[in-house]
Amino acid sequence: MPGPTPGAPGSEDKADVLADVVAALEADGLSEGRRILRERYPFTPVDKASRSYTERASLRLFYRDGFTDRYSGTRLVNPGALRLLSVLLPEDFPADPNWAMSRSHFAFWELFPTIDHVRPVSRGGQDAEENWVTTSMLRNSAKAHWELSELGWDLHPPGDHTEWDGLTGWFVRYLSAEPAPLAVPYVGRWFRASAEIRTEFTGLTP
Repeated sequence: MPGPTPGAPGSEDKADVLADVVAALEADGLSEGRRILRERYPFTPVDKASRSYTERASLRLFYRDGFTDRYSGTRLVNPGALRLLSVLLPEDFPADPNWAMSRSHFAFWELFPTIDHVRPVSRGGQDAEENWVTTSMLRNSAKAHWELSELGWDLHPPGDHTEWDGLTGWFVRYLSAEPAPLAVPYVGRWFRASAEIRTEFTGLTP
C-alpha cells in the first residue's frame, strides 16, 4: 500500500509524480525513475495492527461521546441492544455470527458503534483515549488509514448520554426483567458491561 495518501492539503499531485517517473524511465532509464519516486512519492509500508477493546472500555468511550458518531453526528446504538433485537426478532432483524452482510440487518454496520483513531496509528497517531472517537462500523471501515482532512470530513461534537444512551437503559431494563436472552454469550457480556458502565456514568441501577 502506498505511503503518502493522495489528497492531503498542499500535497503534490501524485499522478504528476508518476507521469514524471515514466517520462524519466523513457528518457533516462530506471535509475532516474527510481530517484524521482523515492524523493517525491516514496513507499512507506502501512502495518495493519489488530486492536481489540473490552466491552467496558468501549462503553466508557461510547458514553463519553453520547453514543454519537463523531464523523457524521448520527446517533448509534449499544451493540448489546442491537444483538438483543436480533434475538427477539430474528427474521426481521437478523444478525449473522460471522458478520455476513447478506445475512445481517444493515443496522449492524450503520448504527453499530466502534472505536476509531482520529489520526490513524499507521500514520503516527497514538492508541490512546485522546485520539479515540466513537464512529459507526460503516464509517470506521470507510475511513481506514485516511486523515479527516483528506476525506473532507469534520469532527462532530460529542453527544450527551443523558439525552441519548444508545438504548442502553432499555437493554439493561429488559434483560433485568426478562433474563432468558442472557444465555446468548454475546448478549450476556454486553449486559454485564452495560449495567456496570451505566451505573458508573448515571448512578442508575437495573
